[in-house]
Amino acid sequence: MLLCVALLAAGVALPGPARAVDPPQPPPMVPGVVIQPRNVDAAIAAIDSIAATYMKMSGVPGMAVVIVRNGKTVVARGYGVRKAGAPERVDADTVFQIASLSKPVSASVIARRVATGTLSWDTPVVSQLPWFELADPWVSAHVTVGDLLSHRSGLPDHAGDQLEDLGYDQRTILERLRQLPLDPFRASYAYTNFGFTAAAEAAAASAGTDWANLGDQELFKPLGMTASSYRFADFAARPNRAVGHVKIDGHWIPGPERQPDAQAPAGGVTTSATDFGRWMTMILGLGTVNGEEIIPPEALLPAIRAETVSSEVPSPSFRPSTYGYGFGVGVDATGRVELSHSGAFAMGAGTSVRLLPREGIGIAVFTNASPTGAAESVTRSFLDRVEFGVPQREWYADYQPFFEKLMAPVGALVGQAAPSGPVPAPAASWLAGTYHSDYFGDAEIAVAGDGLVLKLGPQQTPHPLAHWDGLVFTFTPRSENAPAGSISQVTFVDSGEAAASAITIELLDAEGMGTFTRP
Repeated sequence: MLLCVALLAAGVALPGPARAVDPPQPPPMVPGVVIQPRNVDAAIAAIDSIAATYMKMSGVPGMAVVIVRNGKTVVARGYGVRKAGAPERVDADTVFQIASLSKPVSASVIARRVATGTLSWDTPVVSQLPWFELADPWVSAHVTVGDLLSHRSGLPDHAGDQLEDLGYDQRTILERLRQLPLDPFRASYAYTNFGFTAAAEAAAASAGTDWANLGDQELFKPLGMTASSYRFADFAARPNRAVGHVKIDGHWIPGPERQPDAQAPAGGVTTSATDFGRWMTMILGLGTVNGEEIIPPEALLPAIRAETVSSEVPSPSFRPSTYGYGFGVGVDATGRVELSHSGAFAMGAGTSVRLLPREGIGIAVFTNASPTGAAESVTRSFLDRVEFGVPQREWYADYQPFFEKLMAPVGALVGQAAPSGPVPAPAASWLAGTYHSDYFGDAEIAVAGDGLVLKLGPQQTPHPLAHWDGLVFTFTPRSENAPAGSISQVTFVDSGEAAASAITIELLDAEGMGTFTRP
């Protein structure tokens, strides 16, 4: 009996007498709320109103929505404008940057490679990228494609992102990951764009091509996703494309272009609502679209089932969040498994997808503005109507504060008044010079007119410095990981020598890597 209970709990069908009708589904597949077809119809009919509500609440300039039901795209629409102040409207074929919604798309590309037998989810990355290393030699030898796709390698949260902000190329970023400290291997979760990218590049290497071509060959062409690409240049050339926006002084304005080629597998997909509906249909069909098998189920299933716990569980009543290979995997309030992911660029993208595999229903939302929670509110409100018939709560009231915090300026001096009587700064000649970090490269402090500039990254991009107090200066960063209004301290170290011996850059010091020393 105990074995039977265990098998039922695992969803395994037990043998029994032949039946004229299909046997009931095992308990793990049975949700607590039955979906009424009329509720689905009503939710689809309400999508224009739902989109309008959250566009008004958030003020985002443009939005696209795609809904899939029973193997067909039933809604693919655009709302608002591609660029604030311009007349061109968003439509179903407007191409958006979808940020981290790229991850589940990329996982399906890799699943196609798994189906060939030349790669598996358990393939060690080093077998395809011999130069790839992490801080621990044993982990370097054993970390697999699946480990990196499920964010359980031990790399710190968003490892490598700041190197991308500084302008380093993909290979340099991946090679420098070896310098970062590791948390316990396969026993911790930390979201890493460049760990994910390393796994995808291993898949491309197994195919003898580059990642963008692999995406074309394995996914976009087979599905007819003609407006989709992993190349920023393709996106930039599209006449019907959405421009990213950032909020400045309460107004949405076109932001600096986000060029994510270095992390293309993790955040570089550009696509339209029309195209994305084809991908959603394939996922909900467990790899099959219109009777054509694109990915064998046995290759795709590991990606869309739970592989690691992705959130803390503060109490027994808390539903845990889990993550597959590029897919968020959870159980919603009705007891249904939900596949999901959000995507965000501080420079102007907020996206969300939610899929109910058992019901064959899914919705995705793209916006051309830095994340506010609008996309998530649309997807969640739609599924509330599908499952319950009515919204269960005002989702924007929950999501907006979270995203507001996510997009808040960074730096300990944000909101601080400058000292009224600061200690004078040392002479410029004592401060100026080149300082070095093995991880971040060179930082140059140079005299520019009556002041100083900090030059960072391979292009030595200049950042004007302002004196704050004594050995502390500040600059105003603006990058994907430093939202508008951020302030970073630059603190010089006095070792009693003829010049400053080191500087610590607050913006780059989250992992204790932000100190640069004078050679």
